[in-house]
Amino acid sequence: MRAMVLAAGLGTRLRPLTGTKPKALVEVGRRTMLEITLSRLREFGIRDVVVNAHHFADHLAGYLRANSSFGMNIEVSREDALLDTGGGLKKAAHFFAASNEPFLLHNVDAISNVDFGQMLELHRQHNALATLAVQDRPSSRYLLFDERSELCGRRIKGKKADEIARPPANLTPLAFCGIHIISPAIFDRMTEDGVFSIISTYLRLAGEGAKVIAFPADEYYWRDLGTAENIQHAEQDLRSGVLRC
Repeated sequence: MRAMVLAAGLGTRLRPLTGTKPKALVEVGRRTMLEITLSRLREFGIRDVVVNAHHFADHLAGYLRANSSFGMNIEVSREDALLDTGGGLKKAAHFFAASNEPFLLHNVDAISNVDFGQMLELHRQHNALATLAVQDRPSSRYLLFDERSELCGRRIKGKKADEIARPPANLTPLAFCGIHIISPAIFDRMTEDGVFSIISTYLRLAGEGAKVIAFPADEYYWRDLGTAENIQHAEQDLRSGVLRC
């Protein structure tokens, strides 16, 4: 199994920490976000990883070289301009061309103990195009799923109406964790170009009948590391043993 780590963001919510380095190299308990994410992938048996980079991309590439890529085969996909999650993935499509196996897509600023093996099993059981780790927690953005846990739309705080990809009988709003398992068949159906969100692609494909499903992750630890406050909470959880990584 291969993986991609999304690490190209500007990290604006983490300024001034990201004024001299990429978000991926901000430390959480004396380890960088990137090292923590790569360690989780390595524990699952993943050795081949592509990491996208834009903000201080040379710093990120140099960090990987200095650490011998943590014993993994890591390619850096440089983005001259930010391509968002979908555009970044599409640019790195060549990395997954040699395999017919599902791959894992992981935000560098998401820390969790979500069981990738259980996600992969659910993905295969349902022959899904994509499987998304989600939780029932407060959020400003929700993905909307039907009674079969299939993606139907999204809800964004401040917008008057939900975006509906296909009419459901009932909708359950769930917060996305930034962890996906994706079948490589998505690249043949990814008609979007340039800068675009992978969620927008999922919604379009769900409207066309593709199976994009929820993996319930409420039993697992998860935290967004996009703010200094959240990093402090994660460090407290590491010290107390609530989180081990």
